[in-house]
Amino acid sequence: MNHLERGGRYLRVADPAWSDPLGGGHSQAAGGRWNPPGSFPVLYLCGDEHVARANVDRLYAGLPYGPEDIDPDGGPDLMATDVPVAAYVDALTAAGCEAVGLPTTYPLDGDGGGVPWTRCQPIGERAWEAGEPGIACRSATPRAPRGGEELAHFDRGVALSVVERRRFGDWY
Repeated sequence: MNHLERGGRYLRVADPAWSDPLGGGHSQAAGGRWNPPGSFPVLYLCGDEHVARANVDRLYAGLPYGPEDIDPDGGPDLMATDVPVAAYVDALTAAGCEAVGLPTTYPLDGDGGGVPWTRCQPIGERAWEAGEPGIACRSATPRAPRGGEELAHFDRGVALSVVERRRFGDWY
C-alpha cells in the first residue's frame, strides 16, 4: 500500500441528535465503504464543504424533497475536527489506487459504473489489520467536485473532538 500524509481540519456531516458524532460506532454496526457491517469503527470525514454538501445531497437522493426543503434547524450539522497528522493508505492518487487493487479511475470502474463497497471493504479490512490510521480517498459521492477528498479515519480509541459545530442553516 502507498501512503499519503494527511491531517488537519476535516468535516463530519452529522445528525444533531447523535450522542457521539465523532465516533465510529455507527459505521461499525452498519458498515460503510471501507468497513463491512459488524467489523471495526470508521469515522467518515469530508475534506471540505463542497464534499460535505454532496454527501447531504446523496442522503436525500430519490426522495420527494431535497435539502433545500428542510427546516434550517432540522438538517445535519457540520462538525469540524482536527485529525492528527499521519500516513494514511492512499486511495487518492492513481498509483495509490492501483497499489490497493482499485482501478485508476476510482471511484468509477473501467466501464464508468461506481466501484461497489464490496470491493473497497476488503481493502479497509487489510488496512485495519495492518494497524493503519485510515484511508485517504477520492470522494465516491456522485455530486462531489472532481478531486473531492474524503478521509476514512479508523477509530482506534483516540478520541477526536469537535472544534466547530455549525447548524444546517448556517452551512448548507
